Amino acid sequence: MNKTFLLRTMIAALFAAACAYVPPAAAQAANEQAVLLGQFGDWGAYKASPDDKSVCFALSKPTSAETDPPGRNRDSAYVFVSTRPTEKVKNEVSVIVGYPQKASVEAEATIDGSSKYTLYTQDDGAWVKNAAEEPQMVEAMRKGSNMVITSESSRGTKTTDTYSLRGVSDALDKVASECK
Repeated sequence: MNKTFLLRTMIAALFAAACAYVPPAAAQAANEQAVLLGQFGDWGAYKASPDDKSVCFALSKPTSAETDPPGRNRDSAYVFVSTRPTEKVKNEVSVIVGYPQKASVEAEATIDGSSKYTLYTQDDGAWVKNAAEEPQMVEAMRKGSNMVITSESSRGTKTTDTYSLRGVSDALDKVASECK
């Protein structure tokens, strides 16, 4: 298992705990708890300190989700843009789709119907296949209004998640100022 996958899984767990409406005092009591830095439109900016290393991320939930066949259950989905200064990682885009994905099938992110990015998949996660495209993808997200993620589960369910990009620029700016 790679280090990025483990870290993403930990961030997802931290975020899920933060979304469970943990009181701010309780959230700050645990060093590894993600703390909300600010809510910007449909995006939140968070900071956590696992193992005393700063990790900041902007994230959002889909504004709409469709499955084919319809009505299939799955866990929550999220898009993350993570910064980990100690690892020299800035603006790493990743997705949790909410189910194990079909092996050897790539997912896709489309911004405003035109900018397309291929995502490689592993378990319930997806990452930009060509890391050199990440800066362009983040810039397209900053300028865009929506992003659609399409993927396929290990059982053949096709999923289309639509994310609003309203507030992503401000959330990313907050992340950049907190994790240098």
